[in-house]
Amino acid sequence: MKSCGVSVATAAAAFGDEGKKMAAVKPSSETKEGSLSLTAEESEALSGLDSRLFGFVSLHEDGARTKTLLVKAVRCYESLILKAEGKVESEFFCQLGHFNLLLEDYPKALSAYQRYYSLQSDYWKNAAFLYGLGLVYFYYNAFHWAIKAFQEVLYVDPSFCRAKEIHLRLGLMFKVNTDYESSLKHFQLALIDSNPCTLSSVEIQFHIAHLYETQRKYHSAKEAYEQLLGTENLPAQVKATVLQQLGWMHHNVDLLGDKATKESYAIQYLQKSLEADPNSGQSWYFLGRCYSSIGKVQDAFISYRQSIDKSEASADTWCSIGVLYQQQNQPMDALQAYICAVQLDHEHAAAWMDLGTLYESCSQTQDAIKCYLNATRSKSCSNSSTLTGRIKFLQAQLCNLPQGSLQNKTKLLPSIEEAWSLPIPAELTSRQGAMNTAQQAYKVHHPNTEPVLGLSQTPISQQPLPVHVITSNEVDGLSSPAKRKSPTKNSSENWNSGHTVSHTSVQQQVHSWCLTPQKLQHLEQLRFNRDSLNPAQKLILGQLETQLVLMQQGLHKGQSSHLAGSNDEQPSLSTGPAQYLQAASTSIQKQTGHRTLPSSSTQGTAFNHLSSHIATSGGQRGITFTKESTSSGSRSSVPEISRHTGDTLNGCAGVKGLSNHVQQLMAEPVCNPNHGDSTSPNLISCNPQISTLLVGKGSDSMVIGACDKVNNIHPESHAKTNTSVASSPSSVISTTTPSPKSTEQTTTHGITGLNSRHISLQTINGEGLENSQSSNKTDLPTISHKTDHQIIPSMSVSIYSNSTEVLKACRNLDKNGLSNSHILLDKCPPPRPPSSPYPPLPKDKLNPPTPSIYLENKRDAFFPPLHQFCINPKNPVTVIRGLAGVLKLDLGLFSTKTLVEANNEHKVEVRTQLLQPADENWDPTGTKKIWHCESNRSHTTIAKYAQYQASSFQESLREENEKRMQHKEYSDNESTSSDNSGRRRKGPFKTIKFGTNIDLSDAKKWKLQLHELTKLPAFVRVVSAGNLLSHLGHTVLGMNTVQLYMKVPGSRTPGHQENNNFCSVNINIGPGDCEWFVVPEDYWGVLNDFCEKNNLNFLMSSWWPNLEDLYEANVPVYRFIQRPGDLVWINAGTVHWVQAVGWCNNIAWNVGPLTASQYKLAVERYEWNKLQSVKSVVPMVHLSWNMARNIKVSDPQLFEMIKYCLMKILKQCQTLREALITAGKEVMWHGRTNDEPAHYCSICEVEVFDLLFVTTESNSQKTYIVHCHDCAQKTSGNLDNFVVLEEYKMEDLMQVYDQFTLAPSVSSSSS
Repeated sequence: MKSCGVSVATAAAAFGDEGKKMAAVKPSSETKEGSLSLTAEESEALSGLDSRLFGFVSLHEDGARTKTLLVKAVRCYESLILKAEGKVESEFFCQLGHFNLLLEDYPKALSAYQRYYSLQSDYWKNAAFLYGLGLVYFYYNAFHWAIKAFQEVLYVDPSFCRAKEIHLRLGLMFKVNTDYESSLKHFQLALIDSNPCTLSSVEIQFHIAHLYETQRKYHSAKEAYEQLLGTENLPAQVKATVLQQLGWMHHNVDLLGDKATKESYAIQYLQKSLEADPNSGQSWYFLGRCYSSIGKVQDAFISYRQSIDKSEASADTWCSIGVLYQQQNQPMDALQAYICAVQLDHEHAAAWMDLGTLYESCSQTQDAIKCYLNATRSKSCSNSSTLTGRIKFLQAQLCNLPQGSLQNKTKLLPSIEEAWSLPIPAELTSRQGAMNTAQQAYKVHHPNTEPVLGLSQTPISQQPLPVHVITSNEVDGLSSPAKRKSPTKNSSENWNSGHTVSHTSVQQQVHSWCLTPQKLQHLEQLRFNRDSLNPAQKLILGQLETQLVLMQQGLHKGQSSHLAGSNDEQPSLSTGPAQYLQAASTSIQKQTGHRTLPSSSTQGTAFNHLSSHIATSGGQRGITFTKESTSSGSRSSVPEISRHTGDTLNGCAGVKGLSNHVQQLMAEPVCNPNHGDSTSPNLISCNPQISTLLVGKGSDSMVIGACDKVNNIHPESHAKTNTSVASSPSSVISTTTPSPKSTEQTTTHGITGLNSRHISLQTINGEGLENSQSSNKTDLPTISHKTDHQIIPSMSVSIYSNSTEVLKACRNLDKNGLSNSHILLDKCPPPRPPSSPYPPLPKDKLNPPTPSIYLENKRDAFFPPLHQFCINPKNPVTVIRGLAGVLKLDLGLFSTKTLVEANNEHKVEVRTQLLQPADENWDPTGTKKIWHCESNRSHTTIAKYAQYQASSFQESLREENEKRMQHKEYSDNESTSSDNSGRRRKGPFKTIKFGTNIDLSDAKKWKLQLHELTKLPAFVRVVSAGNLLSHLGHTVLGMNTVQLYMKVPGSRTPGHQENNNFCSVNINIGPGDCEWFVVPEDYWGVLNDFCEKNNLNFLMSSWWPNLEDLYEANVPVYRFIQRPGDLVWINAGTVHWVQAVGWCNNIAWNVGPLTASQYKLAVERYEWNKLQSVKSVVPMVHLSWNMARNIKVSDPQLFEMIKYCLMKILKQCQTLREALITAGKEVMWHGRTNDEPAHYCSICEVEVFDLLFVTTESNSQKTYIVHCHDCAQKTSGNLDNFVVLEEYKMEDLMQVYDQFTLAPSVSSSSS
């Protein structure tokens, strides 16, 4: 990789010269100026410091000298930059960013990185810069951008020394984003790496185990947890957390045995957990729940009491205590406990429901309705429909009561308004007050240290909106239509006129911040005896005085809400981002707090990567076992963001923390690319001097084959391109004949901001250096988008040179910053999705007509222009109508009846889905439209699915007959249709099963079917000379083989592009129709953005686009019906999704036309997959060499792309081979067999060509478990445990390369 190290000696000399000049002008400032110069020794020490040392160098105690040096270096660099008016080398800014990062001054670090980015055109070659940038984004919880930065580090340098740390952080972020498959892959990649990391191996294993649990793979989770317990020298805290998880899982999961056995195991595990960590409030709470479920009331009370003593009071604990009191027929005590719960967490649905049940049991219907209404308005309410029905029933009861009966009735319990004012139990107020005061006192002495979430803590959500508290008048209005009033605008109502809460711009809630009369009396007593108070009483006094001031100022901030399940149910097991598992660190001493960004949409997920647990109940919050250290440098404050606190256990001296953990996760912490409704953070200060100093002038420029920069595109200020073809690096693979579509007009620009003020950049301004810790609000700056103007490789060798010259030239070339695993241009940055084409289409063009060809005879099917029409990139899809009829295809060979007769036990993959309208996708409750598409996988046989398909048809006929009988007196079919539509929208939806991916590759089993398909025109056949996939030399199921799909109405193929962007052919066998939705390839970047916005993985997740979203984003959608016998041709890169209208079967396969556009798109997706850590089903390197062997190419553009790919791979093979020989590693001949598939790394799944790294054991057993070079080195640094096998002789590759030449075109040869 290119080093970012600025010449520190040069910098020191520059500082010295400046000092002399200043001394000549101002002798009195000699000492001051002299202190800004760096000595040679200091320069030498600084030369080795960059982002790669973040978290691995101590700035405290022994590292105090390093910190002092960094602080001095920052002052020197800032002084020089200011005096030079910003006209310094870009490396100065990069190094300044590194120094600020090491000092944990994140706003200044990001400012410096931004400036480096704007000055350095090939910034993407600098892995240390990208890594530092990713760490800063990670700190700010800007996961969308942190993920991109980290992915690009691994892309440009897979052997990066902090690759393990990157995989760990990617695993954590994907876990929070609920992309569990990606998370698991990165955790596993981190686990195999022998390099140091901020988490130990057992902690990473713990994350993997919890990942299984989160995915409800309980048996895998149980096995992984138990395997962890068998680890030698398992740290006590990890052991306690593993036991806690096992205990709670046994309590919750029915699959783990009968109730008595499960509860017995659960109690044993939790007791053992408490032996390892007796101070875990979470474990005590879980134990109380277990005791309560088996009727051991006294033991449950004791456990809950311990939970409150050991950790911060929790709404869950008090709710559970209320349930126990209610079960023991102690309604007043139960009421008090429930009130404690809802005052701690206004949106605690379970507590509101239980409180409503309590009031209802005491015949206090009005109070019950109020509680139920509050429960339904809670985000955590999972049964709102049931509650709504109950509310209506109770309201009807109230309406039927005689007037005056409610006033004459004796109340067993205080009303909800009265209960709200009851004194909170002393054990709650005293502990809560002491904690809050202690934390405030700690902040006074440690202003730069943020509170940290703990080991047993559920991530605390961002400040919620106050729950709408129902007043008596509103209940009257609900129960009596005549009294109904329009709803108020405020989201929180008062209990009565005596407790009115003013609604200021700061959201307020009624809770324990408000001083009750008892608290005021206590405050007066403490003030009177101030001089004789002990330390604990002084803490309480400080807390009460603070509360009094806040109450008087009207600045009450609600406490964070805590998600919890109903006490009648089991709390949910961390299945969403709001409940996140945390890991214990045993490798790093230092740890910092984190800043969060304002966002209009939050997931309310906060976590600390250092603790090894977060309660999966979403319940009791516990204590940490991590250590805090006060960060140096200024920290930005964030407006209107609740700051969450957690206790820190200081007694765990042996525990070390992840150096840059996350405290708060936002769904959209900063705007995503192309999200017009988001605002991007502002780098530019309102100070015009700073703006001039740090922001370069923008200019419009035309670039041939321009490649977009990484990360952050802000559509508000981005000059749109005419097309998206050039938005990925390989769009410029062609080195001589750029496509007209590769022309892109871009504008270098600055960034808009969340707020107008930004303090971090004032650190560059001399006047602002002393104000870096100002209380002014600071928001996250970000990287602006700009275009790389230099994209043509400046290599000293041409693709027209022979292989000997290529290898000779390559030996003389230094490594340019790219790893040896990429087949794109050296001078092009990592691939990225295309921006939406510009100018946008008018609204009336967003439903274009689908290109359709109607065949009249067999000759039409073989007419050459049909082939040309289909592969034309301007046509994203083509429907060939009536193809089966004119070719006399026997579609009956693919009918369900024939399939059962031929191979009834053949395997079928089944997707369980919800039956929904084709153009809509609702959540399971039918309340809102979403992108995530339910599609759970299982397996069956053709015979069993055929039975299901037939029974589904018969059931539908029966339902139709019943409907006809019921509605025969009605002739208005439209009203019936609208009723059905409305009913479908409201849910619950019917479950259906879709039989998919049925493999028809076996020529013996499916001889008749496959032979019938040879009647098709050559360009759509499964096998043909002009099909790139026919030259792979081995089978890729579903791509160069036929797959069958068996459908019932509503069966969905979710949105996707074909593997590696190859074309596809789909024929409807019938008897029913299918409805297709198609989006041109140019717009896949927009759909990728929508997927990210909805926490979905574009490549791997199951998603169904919301058409309203697409039309709003000016994305055209082709929509058409495919009838039996119709062939649908999906062109390269086209995005599509399909739903069956009736009962039908379909057959499909992929085709690779021999065109430059197909090859280019395939290579682009190959590299994008690599960036995203997704396996490419088509091995493009292997395919390119086979194409060179087998095909004569006359298209100059396609030839140059292939030839360039061959040259890159030839160079890589030679370089790696020479490095192995130099290191004394023997390369053993292995060769290849006929039809041998291409090889992929068993760890990271990248394609491995020619040189295979195989473990010694698998080589001796002839199992050949292949690794790539990078994964082999991470597993064994000196490759001692690996054997290197060679597939091709270098001479053979050179011969193929030399013999692959541009063939004369047909027209030129004929002339």
